[in-house]
Amino acid sequence: MKLFKNLKKQKGHASRQAGFTLIELLVVIGILAVLLAITLIAINPARQFSQANNTKRRSDVNALLNAVNQSMADNKGAIPAGITGTAKNISKAGADICLALVPTYIAALPTDPTTGVGTLSGAGAAVTDCAQATYDTGYTIVQDATTKRLTVTAIGAELQDSISVTR
Repeated sequence: MKLFKNLKKQKGHASRQAGFTLIELLVVIGILAVLLAITLIAINPARQFSQANNTKRRSDVNALLNAVNQSMADNKGAIPAGITGTAKNISKAGADICLALVPTYIAALPTDPTTGVGTLSGAGAAVTDCAQATYDTGYTIVQDATTKRLTVTAIGAELQDSISVTR
């Protein structure tokens, strides 16, 4: 009988100490919240998207300049019509070089991932149809008057980044 009473006491005593207190739970939740905040700050999704857009812009600027240079090489150094000493948007209303480049030197004119408007609706759609009534790549092109070098610039660069290639 005495053994049964001791067993009963131990069981009741153990059940009181088996759970967590409210303070312990709040401390753990607080630590998890701080770790989550630190992780979100370190990852910063908006910055990651901006960096991805800038990477695409760098690639597009190089692709455009390579296509123009290939066209010039095939045409004895003559630059495509529309490229002047004044910086112009590569667009239907600006430096319309689509017919000179697509599809011979580049499959489609790339457009800025956030501001460019190609043949499909929405930003970032490439220009494949040069007869399209309107398009705007979101990039500019200019030829330096003294050095005759071409510069393609991404005007919509994010994170105070300057994206420009000269050759």
